[in-house]
Amino acid sequence: MTLAADNQSNPLAISSPLDLSIVRTATVVTLIAWASASVLMDFIIMPGLYISGMMSDPGFATAGDMIFSVFNRVELVAGALILSGSLLWKAIAPQRLSKLVIVMASLLMIIPLVYTYGLTPQMSALGIQLSLFETAEVPEAMDQLHYAYWSLEVLKLTVSGFLISRLWNRAS
Repeated sequence: MTLAADNQSNPLAISSPLDLSIVRTATVVTLIAWASASVLMDFIIMPGLYISGMMSDPGFATAGDMIFSVFNRVELVAGALILSGSLLWKAIAPQRLSKLVIVMASLLMIIPLVYTYGLTPQMSALGIQLSLFETAEVPEAMDQLHYAYWSLEVLKLTVSGFLISRLWNRAS
């Protein structure tokens, strides 16, 4: 059987090493960009807003909702690209990628789904000040939501680091 006949029976068969290289590069670059953006948001932007006093402003809940809604949507796109890239890589070269990588990529897709449709709406609802005459107090439930957010964030960065190392090593 020739290579052309193989490609007709399996449309995802490798026609050249370049195909796998493109998938690997796109997946790794997306992972690195996403992890970098998360670190920037968590350790530069949000602490900067806290130090500047913006978090004590009554309108911060609305601003925070806007910031995180946009960032969560970008995370959903990044998660989808990573999961798609991993699945495509597994289809192109099944022997070069373990099932654990697919599970980890799926986990990276689930985390922004939880952020977007679970944590961010709840945090926004708790933080919105409905009375103009009362001082804003942080509800106890907000601390629990922050704990859940930071736990998922640590998990996301750990899984991202694991995937970057696995995919980088598979390329060589």
